[in-house]
Amino acid sequence: MVKKLVVKKLKAIGENSQLSATIRESAQQIWLAGLGAFAKAQQEGNNVFDALVRQGEAIQKTTRKVAEDKVTEMAAKATGTWDKLEQVFENRVARSLNSLGVPTKGDVAQLARRVAELKAEVEKLNKASKPKAASSKPAGRAAPRKVVRKTAPKAAA
Repeated sequence: MVKKLVVKKLKAIGENSQLSATIRESAQQIWLAGLGAFAKAQQEGNNVFDALVRQGEAIQKTTRKVAEDKVTEMAAKATGTWDKLEQVFENRVARSLNSLGVPTKGDVAQLARRVAELKAEVEKLNKASKPKAASSKPAGRAAPRKVVRKTAPKAAA
């Protein structure tokens, strides 16, 4: 088909009067082809634009999800780092206080347990030492004893 057009155009160029008519006809066909392409692009352009918007939204959604995941991951790492730093700080403070002789929380708790045990023992002993039957006569004060002190003889000077 293209070959026929080329042959036809060459014959038309051969004839002088038909040369200008052939050129006009070709220009007209080129112009119409351009208008057709423009109309097609305009018609398809809206569809293409809509498709590009949908693809952009999908990519944005995916990108946002990846970014949120990275932020969450970094926050977790930062929290872990802060926890480690806090633990190191607490250990150093505990060692410093221990070297100064300050009791630890565990020492105080152990001492509190021991005090509670001793208190229970004292109460047990107090209950055991009380007389079982109380006398009807109130207990009076015992008379004070006279304290006699012996003095050493004074040395002769």
